[in-house]
Amino acid sequence: MIRVVLADDQALLRSAFRVLVESEPDMTVTGEASDGAEALRVVREAGADVVLMDIRMPGTDGLAATRALSADPELAGVRVVILTTFERDDYVVEALRAGAAGFLGKGAEPADMLGAIRVAAAGEALLSPAATRGLIARFLEQGDGPRPEAAAALDVLTAREREVLAEVAGGLSNDEIAARLTVSPLTVKTHINRLLTKLGARDRAQLVIAAYESGLVRPRVG
Repeated sequence: MIRVVLADDQALLRSAFRVLVESEPDMTVTGEASDGAEALRVVREAGADVVLMDIRMPGTDGLAATRALSADPELAGVRVVILTTFERDDYVVEALRAGAAGFLGKGAEPADMLGAIRVAAAGEALLSPAATRGLIARFLEQGDGPRPEAAAALDVLTAREREVLAEVAGGLSNDEIAARLTVSPLTVKTHINRLLTKLGARDRAQLVIAAYESGLVRPRVG
């Protein structure tokens, strides 16, 4: 059973999300919160596998709450899916850097939201890694280019691990990467696990960020 906590300052939205989540036989809502501080309390008291976290809430917002969740070793297995009305929200990339599994627009189709919960709970790439990649790319385009410290962090990687990281940043699944590099999906999974360990990344979303911030992959312009 996937345990879900709903964090949004709009009670009507929380009610709609609850009905949707609890319509599924493999999901249950363990709690609701109207701000980030309450979300942290609910997760600690009621337990959660996935938190649907609104990024803009009064008091403690979704960004601060995501950072706190990611920093707590006792909550290492909790996955945060950021909910946003505006996909170009500056906070989304910061939330991904802070440890969120990815993001989902509030206007997403019900099936997409349920799929995102299942994928996040399984610890895999969020529903649309290409969308996450595109969002990160747009924001990094507006920055000052690759960060030297991020580029230096890749020095510990082998040539093959760099190849796999670049493909992850391209939004490819394990099977797609395996086909492109002519290796088995299990080999790709092993490389990704090593990437996560070597780069200190929580999940694939953070690997995407690492690939762009280091300059290994450059945002497409236009």
